[in-house]
Amino acid sequence: MKVRGFTLVEMLVALLVFGMISAAGVAVMAYAADNQDVVRARMDRLGEFQRARGLLRTDLGQAALRRVRNGDGSPARRAFVAGQPGHAPLLGFVRRGWTNPDGDPRASLQYVEYRLADGRLERSSRALLDGVVAGEPQLLLSGIRTASIRYRYRGQWISGWPGGAGDLPEAIELDIDIDDLGRIRQIFLLPGVRP
Repeated sequence: MKVRGFTLVEMLVALLVFGMISAAGVAVMAYAADNQDVVRARMDRLGEFQRARGLLRTDLGQAALRRVRNGDGSPARRAFVAGQPGHAPLLGFVRRGWTNPDGDPRASLQYVEYRLADGRLERSSRALLDGVVAGEPQLLLSGIRTASIRYRYRGQWISGWPGGAGDLPEAIELDIDIDDLGRIRQIFLLPGVRP
């Protein structure tokens, strides 16, 4: 009875096939790891956008019809300040529902401002409603290439805010082009207030 084993050529072919499969496996794993980093960066960017959008939606959904006093004590002309991108502030208004978990002696209303400067959307607020300047801005979103804003007022979309002391827009359309995300159009509804 003859016992046969593998020849040197068969062993070399088997090692070559195993080496090629191993190299392909390493390449697939490296691609998956690189892809995972790209997906993680994209998800972080999307999360940043969703947090900014959520905060803006919450603030605008609780807008109150109240004028404030400026830092010099003079009364503001409008209850809702609105500008165009590149002009500060982009939005300025009083919002309801400022939580007070510590029970500090302060109002449940808060004045907030949104600014669009150098491709960054920033939010600042005042410690008090009247006679105080806004605090340090909080960066909400960066990498904004272009932006435009329109206001729904008396049933029509307009590009400039004409409202006065007793008016809020019905809705706001914010159209922004963001690095890594592209162009996004959002519509925010405001509480219905009619004098």
